[in-house]
Order: sequence, then structure tokens, then C-alpha cells
Amino acid sequence: MAGETRTLAEFAATLRYDDIPAPVIAITKLCLIDAVAVALFGSSLPWGRSVADFARHIGGNGKAASTLLSPQFYRASAPAAALANGTFAHAFEFDNLRQPSVGVHPGSTASIAALAVAEECGASGRDLITALVAGNECMLRAGLAAKSSSELLGFHAPGLTGVFGSAIAASRLLNGDAHTTTMAIGIGGSLCSGLLAFAKAGNGGMVKRLHMGRAAEGGVTAAYLAARGFEGPDVVLEGKFGYLDVYARSGDPALLVDGLGARWESLNIWFKMFPCHISAQAPVRAILRLKRDHRFGPEDVVAVEIAVSDKVLSHHAERAPRDVGTAQYSVPFSVALALFRDPADPQAFLDGPNQDPKILELCRRIALRRYDGAIAAGHNATCRLEVTLADGRRVSISQAEFAADDEPIERRVENKFHRLAGRLPGDRAAALLARLRTIENHNIGKLFCF
Repeated sequence: MAGETRTLAEFAATLRYDDIPAPVIAITKLCLIDAVAVALFGSSLPWGRSVADFARHIGGNGKAASTLLSPQFYRASAPAAALANGTFAHAFEFDNLRQPSVGVHPGSTASIAALAVAEECGASGRDLITALVAGNECMLRAGLAAKSSSELLGFHAPGLTGVFGSAIAASRLLNGDAHTTTMAIGIGGSLCSGLLAFAKAGNGGMVKRLHMGRAAEGGVTAAYLAARGFEGPDVVLEGKFGYLDVYARSGDPALLVDGLGARWESLNIWFKMFPCHISAQAPVRAILRLKRDHRFGPEDVVAVEIAVSDKVLSHHAERAPRDVGTAQYSVPFSVALALFRDPADPQAFLDGPNQDPKILELCRRIALRRYDGAIAAGHNATCRLEVTLADGRRVSISQAEFAADDEPIERRVENKFHRLAGRLPGDRAAALLARLRTIENHNIGKLFCF
């Protein structure tokens, strides 16, 4: 052991806003804008409303300082707000993440946790950004160090990594020094959670949304306890029975600190095009391209075969999903739906797997096979898709890239914000977006005051 947990804590505690490159600040702000947008939309869903009611029950019922990201902007304590907002932000599979994938969702974990704490302590926008960069850089390395192996063991990786990023960001906002931040990380290691049982059961996918909320809440709780002198192991990431020992296979502690402060992992944050699992993003884009280029509709399709990664075959191959969550987690369902409806429209998925028997029927007929070429680590969306049409044509396409078609990332995120935050009354959506664009100039305690 080389003290990797302490090294991360020292980096987080000493990072200065002026040390952060402009592109890292820019993508961190976009990450926060995206997180707020998806949370505002997710709060309207049944599972979002359940968690919001619970958060208000346990979180001061309007007498606290942190905002629940719903149109009513109710208030709760920071841990309760983090629980609710993290669940909102992951409520319909549209939150940002790292690509290539390492099991990290910065928007629905660290961003949400830091925002709740920043409101409660009246932090400046610069303080919030610095805390977010610190949390994200450390959290992304925790994902890299696990080598994408946590989910092979049945754990939902962002429910693990998200606690560490949230604890680090929250501790930074509470002015934690290196020791206190180390303790926050150590406490957070015992608050990791999230099982993938729903992926095999075909039901219960609603619980997946809770994993991000629990990660954000766990990190906030860990930071607040550490600030009060509570202790955790100082080698929780690299030590025996710690994160990499328990939640990973052949994890590499050296990757926890590799390039820290020189290589900015935040630049790999990616924003989803469709509200379905990341492994379905490229296959959905592939079927849309084939449909557009060869001018066919679902009624013309005789067969679909998709060559996919081992991760898709083991985790994302459900042919008969019974609820929204497991449908969004399924590559065959997402591809089938894209032939019938606009997959960029959240409502297309939220109408559920039983919305059209033809979608489920095609889903059951989609053949999956192992991709026969090399797939780089984390590129679980890489695929080759072949469609057989009723007129005898066979059309195919390979898809591996993740970027949108020539659309600047800023425009894509801001268009997404307007689409998802449209339920806010009056001109509040535009006003909030303007504040988030210039977050470094604002007092976070007044961010949601209208």
C-alpha cells in the first residue's frame, strides 16, 4: 500500500480554483447544468415523487437550506436533498457519465452532493466548482482502478464510486483538511451500496434510481461525520477488505493516483443522447442511421442481429422487461423501441415495455452474439448491427464512437436543459440556466431563489 487514499485527500484539500484548466471548468459546469436538468425532470416521475416525500419527511420538511430539484423547490437538509436529487437525476437513465465507461456518474452523485452542501453552507460558485473537480477527479480514478470489474460481481458501480466522489466534494466545501477528507473517504467506504439483482429478475428496476441518491447521501453523511471527528480507515480504497479488495477483481491501486493533477479525467465526462443505458447508446444510434439511410420502417424488418460486448451479453440482454427500469437497461428493447418511436424522447421509454406489443415482439426476436473483434476496455457500446428486410436486402453498420453528429457539446447540453426543465413556471428555466452558466459568480445559497 502506498497511501493512495491519503494522496487523493491531500489533492482534494489543496486544489485551488486557479489550478484548474479552463476546459475542465467548462465541462464541470456543463456536468452540473446537465445534472440539474435531468433532476428537474426526474422529480416528476412516480419514483421521484416517492423519494421526494421521504426526503421532506426526514429532512426538516422545508425548514432546512438545501433545495429539492423539483418545480416547487422544497427545502430539506443536505443529506436528504442529496438522496432525493441523486435519485431524481438517475430517474430515467439520462444522466452523464464517463466514456469509456468506468462505472462513474459524476452528475447524479458528486455534483448533486456538492450542490446540496454548497447551498447549506452558502459557498461561492468558485468553491463549488473546485469541490466538484476535486471530487470528480478522485472518483473517476476510483472507477479506473476497479477496471470495470465491480459489475461482474453484481454491484452497481456508480453506487460505489459515487460515495467517494460525493464525500470528497462535500468535505472540500466544509473546509476539510487532508486528514478530515481521508476520514470522510474512509467512512464512505462503509456506505457504498447498489445491487444489480433487477437486471436478472427482469423487474424491480425502480431501485436502480435509488443507487445514485444513496451514493450522494452517503458521501454527504460521511463528510459531515468526519467534520465532527468521526473516523474511518485511512486505507479504505487500497487496503485489505477495502474498496478494491472487496468490490473489484484485480484492481490496481496505482491507478487511483495515476496522473493526478496532470491528466484531467473530468475531460472524459460524456452526455447521453438517449434516456437508456450507456451500452444501448451506440446500437440505438446505429439502427437510426440504418433506418434513415436505407429508408425502412419497423414493418419492413424481418430480423435484427447485433454483435455486442460480453458486458451486454451478461447484463443488458433482457428480452422481456416488465418495467421501465429494466426496459431502459436492455439493449434489445432499446433498439426495438427506436424503430417505432423517437428514442431521444424520454416519454418513449417512460410509457413502459407494454406500450406496444410489436415493440416487445421485435425485442424478443433480436439476436445478440459476441462481437468478434477487439473491444477496448470500457467501450461496451461498440457493436455491429445487421438488419434483414422483407424485400431481401441486408444492411449493416458498425458503431463505436460516442460523440453527437457535429453538434457542439454546449449546445447539446443546453438544448437538453430547455427540454427537461420546461416545467418550471414562467421564465425560471431560462433564468436558472443563465445562473448555472455563470455559476462561478454566484452565491450558491441564493441559486434557487426566485
